[in-house]
Amino acid sequence: MKSNAVRRAAAPSLPVAESFAAPLREKIEDKTALISVVGLGYVGLPLAVEIAKAGYRVSAVENNRDRCQRVNEGRNYIQDIEQADGLRFKQLVRDGWIKASPDFSPFAEADIIIICVPTPLSKNREPDLSHIEKVVGAIQSHFRPGKLVVLESTTYPGTTEELIQPALESLGYRVGHDFFLAFSPERIDPGNRVYHTATTTKLVGGATAECLDLAERFYAKTIKNVVKMSSPRAAEMTKIFENVFRSVNIALVNEIALLCERMEIDVYEVISAANTKPYGFQAFWPGPGVGGHCIPLDPYYLAWKSKEYDLHLRFIELAGEINESMPRHVVRKAAEMLNQKSQALNGAKILQLGMAYKRDIDDYRESPALSVYELLLTAGAKVTVCDPFVPEFYRKEHSPTYDKHGPSTKTVPYSKALLSDADLVIITTDHSKFAYEEIVNTAKLILDTRNAIGSRGLPTDRVVKLCTGTGAARKRSTENHGR
Repeated sequence: MKSNAVRRAAAPSLPVAESFAAPLREKIEDKTALISVVGLGYVGLPLAVEIAKAGYRVSAVENNRDRCQRVNEGRNYIQDIEQADGLRFKQLVRDGWIKASPDFSPFAEADIIIICVPTPLSKNREPDLSHIEKVVGAIQSHFRPGKLVVLESTTYPGTTEELIQPALESLGYRVGHDFFLAFSPERIDPGNRVYHTATTTKLVGGATAECLDLAERFYAKTIKNVVKMSSPRAAEMTKIFENVFRSVNIALVNEIALLCERMEIDVYEVISAANTKPYGFQAFWPGPGVGGHCIPLDPYYLAWKSKEYDLHLRFIELAGEINESMPRHVVRKAAEMLNQKSQALNGAKILQLGMAYKRDIDDYRESPALSVYELLLTAGAKVTVCDPFVPEFYRKEHSPTYDKHGPSTKTVPYSKALLSDADLVIITTDHSKFAYEEIVNTAKLILDTRNAIGSRGLPTDRVVKLCTGTGAARKRSTENHGR
């Protein structure tokens, strides 16, 4: 997991001098601090916009040259910014508040460096911190005393103090005196119109009290509410726990849904009824799996780290296994539905509605819809994908982290003709732009993995929900009891 990007060197002895905290604190307060955001994706670009709106100049780093060019031309590519600050973004770029570079040269002058790079899993489901290590190596090369470095990328507890701090201290500088270090987790929920970068509470954990004070002061200028934590490790654990909490509860409801399917019970009715209880219950809904950059990955980060402490997080790993099994259940369900119509999945024309991992967003990272698509192709189905938010997508073997490698697959515009031509329509993402009444009235057969049709009160005579019986489950149950 370690790379040569992070260098360890014998620390030279330095003369004792006054802390660099006071000059940096003054720059934060009078907004003369130069900010460098590393990684202009779903987290970094919205954050850079908020920082610029607060009156700081942002000199960002993004190794994707196409993104850099777009930013420097004022062309936004993040949906959340378009909805809230599209025009403001163009003005900020035009006035020089935001600029982007494809290399690390902005680090030389930056007073505050905020790291928002991907933290994927390796093929063996171990943490891949190579992106963070590359950034840290660049900070070492452009280092000068007085910088505040903040990690926002989601990772296992201990990363900030075990990876970044020793690398910078190896240059001979002291944390909390010559440089400052903190962890402040991103908590982005793409597509959320209420809670976005500026309105979601910011957690901050500093390596020392001085680090915490400086990081809190800075974020308080841009974020509505900032909560100080006792350490970077506590902040790292909080972020990963938030996502593990969701992963485990989604797995629980998915497993209950599978049982309800076999018992011919409508799981959506059960959850809705349970949700009438005013305490002690929080509704989670079954689906084709989990997606996004956090929930499918973060449990494995924590499970990997726990082994260092001789603890095996079986419960968390099991939740991940259950959620990962759901795309296969979708495909089995599709085959069963076609089989009851005396048709094989091999050669069937499938219209898949939705590639994004959730409703009304353009993010398909780790989307269960992508897994469903690839499993259908493997089974020999002829699959057409329609997604009004995702014009093209890259398959996993071409792009494990969704950078542009290999050929892309184009989605097609939604049409009534597509519906009528398909042997089976599978709703994998419940975008509000889909014409559900037309889908019900036109499609021959529908597998609804999101309860998009039932939740709208539309007729369901040709609709099968993901986890409700088709009759075959009851038949199997009866046969088993007869043995």
